[in-house]
This record gives sequence, C-alpha cells and structure tokens, in this order.
Amino acid sequence: MEGKQPYMLIFVVLVVLTAVEVGVVMVGLPRTITVWSLIILAIWKALLVALYFMHLKSERTRLIVLAAVPFPLALILVLVVLVEYAR
Repeated sequence: MEGKQPYMLIFVVLVVLTAVEVGVVMVGLPRTITVWSLIILAIWKALLVALYFMHLKSERTRLIVLAAVPFPLALILVLVVLVEYAR
C-alpha cells in the first residue's frame, strides 16, 4: 500500500484542480481571466500526469526533453486559437 501513496496524493490533487476549474467557470469572472485560468490549470494538471503517471519524474533527461518538445507547439496553437477567437 505504501507504493500507491504518491499516486493517490496526485489523484487527489488532480481532483482538487478539477474542482477549482469548475469553480473558476461558475464564479463568473471576465472571459479573458477565465480562459487564462483554465489554461494554466490544464497545463498544471498535464504536468502532474506526465511526471507521475507517465513516470517522467524518474526518467533520464533525454526522454524528458523528448516529451517536453511538443509543449511549445501546443502553446503556440492555443495562443493562435485564442487570438482568432478574440476577434
């Protein structure tokens, strides 16, 4: 049972972050703040999943770099969509 503790802790953190996302949407903040908050929370959750459930936390640097390369591309695509959506 001791080996499952980090996974359960990360699971609880992911559930809390999901609840925060729902709360951000329900509060009724301005659209820009809501969108940026949700993007930041989604990136945080993706990093937790990648580090712990995909075991990248204990991998060598080369594999971490290989997994991290798509993130700037994803960020560029999200920003382009946001700019187009704001017009």
